[in-house]
This record gives sequence, structure tokens and C-alpha cells, in this order.
Amino acid sequence: MAQLSPLLKQATPVLVDRGEGVHVFDESGRRYLDFTAGIGVTSTGHCHPRVVRAAQEQVGKLIHGQYTTVMHRPLLTLCERLGEVLPEGLDSLFFVNSGSEAVEAALRLARHATGRPNVVVFQGSFHGRTMGAASLTTSGTRFRSGFAPIMGGVHVAPFPYAYHYGWDERTATEFALRELDYLFATACSPADTAAFFVEPVLGEGGYVPANREFLAGLRERAERHGILLVADEVQTGFGRTGRFWGLDHFGVRPDVVVTAKGLASGFPLSAIAAPRELMNKAWPGSQGGTYGGNAVACAAALATLDVIKDEGLVENAAAMGQRLIEGARSVAREHAVIGDVRGLGLMVGSEFTTPDGKPDTATAQRAQREAAARGLLLLMCGAWMNVVRMIPALVVDAEQVDEAVQIWSDSVKAAVAAGE
Repeated sequence: MAQLSPLLKQATPVLVDRGEGVHVFDESGRRYLDFTAGIGVTSTGHCHPRVVRAAQEQVGKLIHGQYTTVMHRPLLTLCERLGEVLPEGLDSLFFVNSGSEAVEAALRLARHATGRPNVVVFQGSFHGRTMGAASLTTSGTRFRSGFAPIMGGVHVAPFPYAYHYGWDERTATEFALRELDYLFATACSPADTAAFFVEPVLGEGGYVPANREFLAGLRERAERHGILLVADEVQTGFGRTGRFWGLDHFGVRPDVVVTAKGLASGFPLSAIAAPRELMNKAWPGSQGGTYGGNAVACAAALATLDVIKDEGLVENAAAMGQRLIEGARSVAREHAVIGDVRGLGLMVGSEFTTPDGKPDTATAQRAQREAAARGLLLLMCGAWMNVVRMIPALVVDAEQVDEAVQIWSDSVKAAVAAGE
């Protein structure tokens, strides 16, 4: 009998039968608060009726129309609708299926458009698991080890992760920009550099938000040296942070945006967006694919945009995100083992550390398991997997946030007691 690969480890023991909103139900009917949202994918909640209806209707009309062979209306309409929410000037789109594929497409575009070989990423980055995307990923060795040589031309600069360094944010930011300039002077000439790839909030790296000064520093250096600023908004986009795009918090204009995850409420769809003039610099034949821009996924994405707008989900993410982070911080004040709570909108991470400031992976994992046993599903992240992250759907309400915080409080208390 064939089975799943043994390398696929579940974060929780739950076998899901169905989902509804921010809840999933196992085969016995037990309800769980799902604060994983499929790793930030089910932006409108599980099985939102409008998304379900749009997908069902499209399945009955056209499931797959390969978009370099024939064109279909859902894809054309999605381009128009995305034009209403994309950063100004990003008016050309290329669709694929996953975040990794979109990152690969952005990488290829950057090298084609500039004629330069090098890319700068930032410590703690996660950009995907395929060869090029994994080569840009520094959030953990598990994503890029054991299949060397990985792609060359990638250089790593510090991210302003203040808690990690033990500094205030200003000091961490000044350090990060100074080290970027040192990298330019010693190992990666700006004249050889095609792009910066940056997440507005580190995802797998520990839910660490960037800041205005750091991103403005990248933008200034990009303009001075002819480097492209690529915003990886795979996890932060589509309202997740309480603004439509993560970079909207910081007033910085990207040259390329990468989006996926919440774009289609669970259907596989991703894209890169760039100015038409820039997109035209990609070489002929360099963009394509069998399933990109799938008709059903596009229909789901259109319904997702409608729900986000009509139900005020960006504003809800901001309000509920504030409530969630305040709740998580109240739990941290009761337990010294949580050294830092941070995030933007509905991306909230709690970092567990020992009294001497070292990563406390064991307690973090016990807390995450305790939460699942109590009916709250959470995920881990961070280089040492000592950060527990909360990523509920954008439809989450105050009562559900408060329920999650109470379960989290009980879970941390139990995890600490079990470790004594």
C-alpha cells in the first residue's frame, strides 16, 4: 500500500473532515480554532460561501484553459481587478501556481532586466523550496542543505531583527544597512547586483517585521545603483498585516511584487507584478507553464477580492491583529519564558527563550502541542523553531481571538509546568 512520504511531518495530530470560517472539524466532529489558515492561505476562512459558489460555477464552465494556448475571462478580469489594489505602476502580471514558482519568475525577470548576476537577500528570509528559491532562503538550513551545489550569485545581508541581536530597533537597523554597504564594498559589487529580495515581515524566519528606515534604506540604494527592489508578499499580502500589502505600512515602493497564499483562498495561484516596461525586458519564452492562471483558481481569486472588500477584511485584520498581539503580550507578561511577542496585523509570533536568552525550542513545542490538545491549532517558525505563530483567517472576530488567547495562556502555563 502506498503512503505519504515519511518526511512529511504534521504540525498537529488532527485529521480534518471539514472547515468553516476559522474552524476545522475532525472526523469525530471535534471543533478546533484554526490559527494556521493553511500557513496563511485561507484568507477568507475555510469554505467561504462566495468563494465556494464562484469555484463551483467555474468548474461547470471551464476547469482548465492553458493561458498561452487559449484565453479565458476569469484571468483577464483578475488582471483588471488586481490593477485596482497593486502598488502604483505595477501594471503587468504573470501567473503561476505557488510562491516558490513566483519567486523563481521574479528572480529570472530581475536577472534578464538588469543583465546582472547577483541577488541580495536578508538573514532569516524564506522564499521557497525550489532550487532558485531555496538558494535565496536563509531561515533554516533544512530548506537548502543536502543537495549542493545550490544556485550561485546569492549574497546575504543582515535583517534588523532587534531581539535576536539584543539591541533596540534603531541600532539593529543602522547595523543592517551598514553591513549591506560593507557587503557591497567587499563581496557583491552594486554593479553586479540585480535585485534585493525582501519580506516586509520575516515569515519562516520568526515573524519579524521590517521597519520604515530599513526599507527606505533599501529603496535609496536600489535607486542609486540601478537595483530592483522585489517585495516577497507571499505571506504578507492580501490584507494579512492590516494593510493590503505589507509594504504599505512603510511607504516604500517596490519594483516587483510577489504574491500567492491568500490570493485565492486556498486554490493554488500565485503571481508576480511589475511595470510593463520592466516585464518587457524578460526574454521571450521565459514565462509560461501548464497550470498558471487556472480558470477555477482565478474565479476563486475574484471572489476573494470581493469578500475582502465587501466585508472590510483588511480593516478587520488590523483591529483583530491589535487585539491578538495585545492578548499574546499579556500571556508573555505572565511567563518569562516568552522573551518577545511581535508581528503586524494577523501575523503574531511569540519567541521562547531561556533565562540566559538562548532559544527554548522544547518549551515552545510543548506549548504548541498543548494548544492543539486544547483545540487551538498553531505553527512554529524561527531558525531554532522556538517561535509559535498565530495566523488566523482575516474573518476572525473578537470572541474567537479572545478564545484563542485564553487557550494559549492555559497552554503556555501547562508547557512551563511540564518542563519544571
